Amino acid sequence: MSDAKDIPRGFASPPCLAHEVDPAYADMASADPQQALEVTRWRTAERARLLGERAALSVAARKAAAAAITPRLDQLLARRLDRLDGLTVSAWWPIRAELDLRDWLAGLTAHGARAALPVVTTRHAPLEFREWTPQTPMTRGFWNIPVPAAAPALIPDIVLAPLVGWDGAGYRLGYGGGYFDRTLAALTPRPLVIGIGLEAARLVTIFPQPHDIAMQAIITETGVAALDPAR
Repeated sequence: MSDAKDIPRGFASPPCLAHEVDPAYADMASADPQQALEVTRWRTAERARLLGERAALSVAARKAAAAAITPRLDQLLARRLDRLDGLTVSAWWPIRAELDLRDWLAGLTAHGARAALPVVTTRHAPLEFREWTPQTPMTRGFWNIPVPAAAPALIPDIVLAPLVGWDGAGYRLGYGGGYFDRTLAALTPRPLVIGIGLEAARLVTIFPQPHDIAMQAIITETGVAALDPAR
């Protein structure tokens, strides 16, 4: 639980009782700079808490979670898509105790799909996606994250997004840089976006702001949260 100073004021209850919050909150916050600032402070505190809890998990626990997620991911993709052949799927190179799906990503070639990793080429700009295989030469990119050194840029059909936190409406709490939402807003057509994370990272709400973009589905080690298929 966050300290009282981290709870946005003007609500009937703190975030842990956010079922009492008016759904129109996002519009209210966009019109009220003070509320938007308080939401930012609350998100910062929740992000730090969730990252700390994730980092405290053992490597074995994180591997078990990833192993439970990948078959559910296969099942969801089979339900949503006729095929993977010819499609590009973006995931991530794991940092900060993120779940590691690289083995699953590497196996996409057996289905005729291509794997991609996101790359920051310009600060505060949309991400670029570069083709990746286990044999791809890597270099150190932004935040010192390994990225494909000189691989072709691709436009993903499916984007898997790592979750620091998430809510039942499909909104994602990330690291706070805005790269994910900025990238989704720039992609045309919009890819199928699936959040991947831990069930323990679920929040009642992240207090979405106008720039936040909801995902179509979220998968955790306990199941799949199917959201609005029209997104």
